[in-house]
Formats: sequence, C-alpha cells, structure tokens
Amino acid sequence: MFACTLISCQPGKYKDVVRDAKKINGVVDAFGVHGRWDIVVEIEVADPKTLGETSLKINGLKGVNATETLVGFQEG
Repeated sequence: MFACTLISCQPGKYKDVVRDAKKINGVVDAFGVHGRWDIVVEIEVADPKTLGETSLKINGLKGVNATETLVGFQEG
C-alpha cells in the first residue's frame, strides 16, 4: 500500500527530519515542499498495520510538530 505523510517541522529542523525519515523502513523518499507543510514523505508498505507503525515512527522524530498521513488507492 502507498501513502504520503505530510510533516510540519520545528524551525531549523527540516534537514534533520528529512535525513531521519529516509532511514525508516518503508520510506521510499522524503523531500521539502513550500506551503502549509514542510516535508512530504512517500511510504510503501505491505499492510495497514505496518503503515500505522511507520506513521508513528515518523511522528516521533525529533523536530516534528505535526503529521498527516494520506493513504493512496488505485481505481479500476
């Protein structure tokens, strides 16, 4: 399953959060964006339980203020 986690960071912590997020199992990519959120993390895991565990690890990273995880789906 595929998901994106949006992250709001503490000031000056963007690079650290991107680096640490990329080390988490299931994270495909992490990159900065402009707007309400500071970072987007792309996640690919096998099942909802693993997605929940991965999201909690991301939320627990030092420098993270808030997260929102968007679960992807395919039509057809």
